[in-house]
Amino acid sequence: MTDEYYMLQALKEARRAFESGEVPVGAMVALGGRIIARGHNQVEKLNDSSAHAEMIALSSAFNFLGSKYLPEATIYITVEPCLMCAGALFWSKIGRVVYGADDEKNGYKKYVIPLPSIGIAGVGPWPFHPKTELVSGVLKEECALMMKEFFRTKR
Repeated sequence: MTDEYYMLQALKEARRAFESGEVPVGAMVALGGRIIARGHNQVEKLNDSSAHAEMIALSSAFNFLGSKYLPEATIYITVEPCLMCAGALFWSKIGRVVYGADDEKNGYKKYVIPLPSIGIAGVGPWPFHPKTELVSGVLKEECALMMKEFFRTKR
């Protein structure tokens, strides 16, 4: 399975959020070639500002595995994680984080101050576990289009 295949699955979760009036972010966790957890934003439904797609998918993966760490897993997220979710991903020790579209307004990069002396390749502090691999831009246009479509309907 490819990163694109799994991101398409995360996009299905984002569509579920969209259809229920939530900001359309979807996430899914894969391990050993299979999907072990899924999540989409449920902030409005649960009246909980922490009910982001990533948080829901991580909790589901922890429960599925009976473990609080995911070093061999990959999470696929349609949009760049926020700072809260980046922190949760850090503590999960997840092996890979793959996301689609950047989030200039709320993504973790907005809050990471560049400090080349301690950063990764001069980019700034690394918000994820040191062993976590980051891949961005997978199906970027498709992921961004869903967000644009959602917010166009809100204006």
